[in-house]
Amino acid sequence: MVDRIAGIWGTRTPYAKDGLWPVRVDQSLSEGVTESDVDRWVQSACVLCSNGCACDIAVKGGAMVGIRGRAGDLVNHGRLGPKGLFASWQGVSHRDRLQRPLIREDGRLVECDWDTAMNRITERSRQLLQERGPLSHGFYTSGQLFLEEYYALAVLGKAGIGTPHMDGNTRLCTATAAAALKETFGADGQPGTYADIDSCDAMFLYGHNMAETQTVLWSRVLDRIAGPDRPKIVCIDPRDTEVARHSDVHLAVRPGTNLALMNALVHEVLANGWLDAEYVNEHTVGLEELKATVEPWTAEAAAAVCDVSAADIREAARIFGTSSRVLSTVLQGFYQSAQATAASCQVNNLHLLRGLLGRPGCGILQMNGQPTAQNNRECGADGDLPGFRNWENPDHIQELADLWDVDPLTIPHWAPPTHAMQIFRYAEQGSIEFLWISATNPAVSMPDLPRIRNILAKPDLFLVVQDLYLTETAQAADVVLPAAGWGEKTGTFTNVNRTVHLSDKAVEPPGEARSDLEIFLDYARRMEFTTLQGDPLLPWTGPEDAFQAWKECSRGRPCDYSGMSYDRLRGGSGIPWPCNDENPDGRERLYADGVFPTDPNYCESYGHDLLTGATVGAESFRASVPRGRAILKAADYHPPHEEPDGEYPLRYTTGRTAYHFHTRTKTGRSRPLTQAAPSAWVEIGPDDAGRLGIREGDLVRVTSRRGRIEVPARVSDIRNGTVFAPFHYGYWDADGAPGEHPTAANELTITEWDPVSKQPVFKNAAVKVEKIADAAGPAPAPTTTASRPAAAGMKRVPPTTGGSGAEATELFNAAPPPRFPESINSVAINRSGQESRP
Repeated sequence: MVDRIAGIWGTRTPYAKDGLWPVRVDQSLSEGVTESDVDRWVQSACVLCSNGCACDIAVKGGAMVGIRGRAGDLVNHGRLGPKGLFASWQGVSHRDRLQRPLIREDGRLVECDWDTAMNRITERSRQLLQERGPLSHGFYTSGQLFLEEYYALAVLGKAGIGTPHMDGNTRLCTATAAAALKETFGADGQPGTYADIDSCDAMFLYGHNMAETQTVLWSRVLDRIAGPDRPKIVCIDPRDTEVARHSDVHLAVRPGTNLALMNALVHEVLANGWLDAEYVNEHTVGLEELKATVEPWTAEAAAAVCDVSAADIREAARIFGTSSRVLSTVLQGFYQSAQATAASCQVNNLHLLRGLLGRPGCGILQMNGQPTAQNNRECGADGDLPGFRNWENPDHIQELADLWDVDPLTIPHWAPPTHAMQIFRYAEQGSIEFLWISATNPAVSMPDLPRIRNILAKPDLFLVVQDLYLTETAQAADVVLPAAGWGEKTGTFTNVNRTVHLSDKAVEPPGEARSDLEIFLDYARRMEFTTLQGDPLLPWTGPEDAFQAWKECSRGRPCDYSGMSYDRLRGGSGIPWPCNDENPDGRERLYADGVFPTDPNYCESYGHDLLTGATVGAESFRASVPRGRAILKAADYHPPHEEPDGEYPLRYTTGRTAYHFHTRTKTGRSRPLTQAAPSAWVEIGPDDAGRLGIREGDLVRVTSRRGRIEVPARVSDIRNGTVFAPFHYGYWDADGAPGEHPTAANELTITEWDPVSKQPVFKNAAVKVEKIADAAGPAPAPTTTASRPAAAGMKRVPPTTGGSGAEATELFNAAPPPRFPESINSVAINRSGQESRP
């Protein structure tokens, strides 16, 4: 039995190129429970990263007692990661769960019944709509609700209230994924599939620490690496991650310089003639502008800006330009950095230049960060229009008006949808006076937290928070609604590669908690939102009704669900969209025919200027983009707005650890995961640490122009001049306030966003670091991940040869053991998550 805390990725099951990834079933049961004790297994999928691993929930005596991976699912082939094994049912089955609504009375939150809570919400909502109109209302949601819940929220917000002020925390993690896909291909939707790992000759991971953010997907990569014909690996990341340690080329760029690097890679592909000229001529537009933009970006020019080797840039370009099949993945290292959309579009450009799309091993995964982020974007709860419709296209507005039977003027489309950063700005200014937050915790996850706390505490802001726990955000609310969690409700959700899974209700929620869908439907009924015919706007009685309505909304659109049903989604594997008459079993890859959804009458977006964010507009788009062709978008590099200087000499970047998810609302209540990464830390390189007199574990103060954190230092192998902090650690387990030693990474981050995707810039800020106390012991950072101490002695996989499973296992075992309290050993043995092979 493998300890899945220390052995994050489990045992290796090597396989060859174009082979089938072997099945390995991971399972975890409550202590003392055996498989024979389980009353029933209920189908679901994991919600603790964006991978979308299919699973079954073990139920005994009306309670969730375990989880196992589904062997027959195309996503995970039975595997689960540590968060799925140790925080899925454990993260919701906790004594801290909210069980009754709360309202604020005399400055304190007190329990009440549902009628009292909902009446308070609807009274304030009606009053503001009457006095101020729909622009007084804002909704800020999540990437962790179900599809049916997002669609209900989108309809009540857009057709019931008529507010453009709707977004999700998906704006913080992967809004750039959607933006880059829309800019290049005309619509959202991943071209590639996880199965491209099985067939690729090379993998490029752009700002994507897959080993910690999607642990099961990285297991698939490790198994290819351990096979007889390993793919080449190129990693772009300022930290020495597991991905970097297995890479053939590691480009540890300065944070904020991604676009300079990407322009150089495009330059090299063009200069060396590695493009597929016939494909480019037939299927794209924009080549000449792209050539002119990247012409000055030689490898040497980019090396000077990015502080990496020109030879390494050329080698990375050679691998891309000469490999027959390349898979690219992109995540927050690009999305949360300067010029995010422009840099991510260059990934698309590289694939278009070589015609590497739509066939095995040739794909792009502009990754998501959350399990249902894709549904938020599809359904329109994030500000987009449902079904990937275009807010600038009046015909698309009319389609929705006809579908919902409402006046098209009710649906906001007179200006771009309001993004999250602007929603909070309007709340700060006072124009939004009603803000409903569901399943997210902006008091920890938004940038510039001192400002966000002040906004949430404004006396004239009526704040509704809907969540599982009394989070830092919920503590500021006027009304708190207890929501049902994973395993306690039924619904569907869609992962990164468009695969739709059904999660059936396994147990009842605690106390009086209700599903998010029930709450939204109750609000719509109480507000008496109706159609033009006088019927209820949301007449649904449950999730399957909502799913049926969504199928009709998606019919004929890129994300077509019309061929799916709950019955089809039960029992077997998840199904990728589009699923319709043409694709009855779904479509694994998009754009195999080289035809893209850029028809002006069909596309989701007319595009933007990548430097300014200005919309291209319908007229210019129609004149410049031949229907069905992809767009080679170009932009020149510009430095980040906040650069190191004499007062703040270091670059600051934030990210994740393998053991926690978001603000630890669930994972922080898992004992094994909390013991693996119990509290906050900051990482600094050996040279910077030596210059500042900092040793491992010393308490340091990291200060930016916005705030400070005081945490132990981990001296790691991060590049010189850069400081890293994990963003998970807020204050719900420390009285809800920063206190004497603030720990939340976003105390320091900047209020700035990408001009196109509007995604906040979490990975570019200037800070200073000073020691304030000697170490009491090592920093509380894991030693099994990118946060390991410098010179930990872990061997690299030789980049030019494949390795056996034994070699890969030896590679892991060469790392020092994780730093845990003594008691962890018994926990790891009893709850380690068995692996078995059928």
